[in-house]
Amino acid sequence: MPARDIFHSAVKNALEKEGWLITDDPLEIEVGGVEMYIDLGADCILAAERLGEKIAVEIKSFVGASNISQFHTAIGQCFNYQIALDINEPERMLYLAVPLGTYNSFFSLQFIQTVIQRSQLKLIIYDTANEVIVEWKN
Repeated sequence: MPARDIFHSAVKNALEKEGWLITDDPLEIEVGGVEMYIDLGADCILAAERLGEKIAVEIKSFVGASNISQFHTAIGQCFNYQIALDINEPERMLYLAVPLGTYNSFFSLQFIQTVIQRSQLKLIIYDTANEVIVEWKN
């Protein structure tokens, strides 16, 4: 089982505050003999506009020395996870969770925005200190 991101609990708590039931921690997917672990799986049980929706969330902290290196890794993981979900759980939407500070600095760069758009990556922007979701980007 993979190591948890340092902000794993913050994102989990933020999702629960918004009415998500954490169903898998981590969400294990096996496709074609390959096992993968997405940080969280959740179902919405409270919010009327999201009732019945299922999501998978890959959490990243971006606290290392190179944001671009961590971004490359996250994009690669999300690419593979999306294919696996399309095969096994097509009703589940994949999100990459990123801290607010990183979103405001690194994710606002033109190249990063282009990659996000072209890869159709969905984002959850979270506040690490208050353990809340600031924004959902579809």
